Amino acid sequence: MTTIILVRHGENDWVKKNRLAGWIDGVHLNDNGRTQAAAAAERLAPLPIKAVYSSPVTRCLETAVPIAAPHQLDIIPLADVGEVRYGDWEGEKIKTLSKNKLWFVVQFFPSRMRFPNGEALREVQFRAIQALEKLAQQHGDEMIAVVSHADLIKLVLAHYLGVHIDLFQRIAIAPASVSVVTLPENGTVRVVRINDDGPLRPPPPPDEKKRKKKVKDKDEQ
Repeated sequence: MTTIILVRHGENDWVKKNRLAGWIDGVHLNDNGRTQAAAAAERLAPLPIKAVYSSPVTRCLETAVPIAAPHQLDIIPLADVGEVRYGDWEGEKIKTLSKNKLWFVVQFFPSRMRFPNGEALREVQFRAIQALEKLAQQHGDEMIAVVSHADLIKLVLAHYLGVHIDLFQRIAIAPASVSVVTLPENGTVRVVRINDDGPLRPPPPPDEKKRKKKVKDKDEQ
């Protein structure tokens, strides 16, 4: 069973200005964002993380640096977990975009939304899920971290929760928050945490899992 820790990047000034950064170069974490990334890294440090993947976008790579450091891991850029390609909307103010008739589609019928000269949200969900499933095959019973973006993480969680894409906007993903999904080779997917900023604990060793199961089985007899 592969455990995938999904981390949203930390805060940047474009978020504070309510502008859509997309794939624009040079959008760095601000001071608060760096603090958030450091806090996420501290929470993840005790966990047996074997690989750190990141969207190639600057703010994600900067968030991934402190996460990878305690584990002495290189950051592996992965375009398929990168930001939505917003096309003509990139760089625009949310206030301006909210007056566009397509804004209603984004909020209430995202399954039908394609950003002008950009991606369809259903395509983003598909590429992200394909990427995570491939990582699960590569990493077997390991735990890995994937640093990405709010919309992509929400789309992923909606898929694994069995929630229709038209409802994915109901999921909240805060800067530097952690969501956790477990993907067994065969069997039921588990969404363990969503938008979490509390303490995290490493999974018990295999022998401990067996011991707890035996105790539970004995108690039920």
